[in-house]
Amino acid sequence: QVQLVESGGGLVQAGGSLRLSCAASGSIFRMGWYRQAPGKQRELVATITRGGSTNYADSVKGRFTISRDNAKNTVYLQMNRLKSEDTAVYYCHAGTVNPFSVSWGQGTQVTVSS
Repeated sequence: QVQLVESGGGLVQAGGSLRLSCAASGSIFRMGWYRQAPGKQRELVATITRGGSTNYADSVKGRFTISRDNAKNTVYLQMNRLKSEDTAVYYCHAGTVNPFSVSWGQGTQVTVSS
């Protein structure tokens, strides 16, 4: 069973930066981040495969960068030029193949003040 430990959330002013980290208990094929704001559905933010292929939500392209350290089984989300609309609980996600499985972190709060 994959365990995910998230860190890096907090309070930041609009225009500022924050970096989220998610450490997995094992090697994962695809890791990423989702977020859920109050009253809204959970949405994909960014994903990255073991080989480095990335996918971003349109709302964060050019501002957020996802990366991973395969040796540490850790994924990072560098968030720059943060906006109040980015305020949400951010959840780390991990997916494996052969066998297929999905895992979620506990969530970390990101609050952007204007």
